[in-house]
Amino acid sequence: QVQLVESGGGLVQAGGSLRLSCLASGRTISVMAWFRQAPGKEREFVAAISRVGTYTNYADSVKGRFTISRDNGKNTLYLQMNSLKPEDTAVYYCAATPSDTARGRTARSQYDYWGQGTQVTVSS
Repeated sequence: QVQLVESGGGLVQAGGSLRLSCLASGRTISVMAWFRQAPGKEREFVAAISRVGTYTNYADSVKGRFTISRDNGKNTLYLQMNSLKPEDTAVYYCAATPSDTARGRTARSQYDYWGQGTQVTVSS
């Protein structure tokens, strides 16, 4: 089994920055990702990263503002969020899978393990 624990959420003004972290424990995992879910909306893909970090993929809505990275020595996934907008307000979830295929892995069903989520609120 895999446990994922997110941290780093909070309240920030528009234009500000936050860095989310996701600590993983348990069995070996490969591809990791961030998703988010705003009130009344479906959970949506934000970004994904391959096992060694050589491949990354972003949703168009965050491209150029968010950066996904990982430190495998610390079993930690990160999401650096800059130039935050009110529409970025959501619960952010960390996800992981033991599969090594990162390309095209943007659907919820393609991930096996999920964290409990961390709230990000961006005020205007």
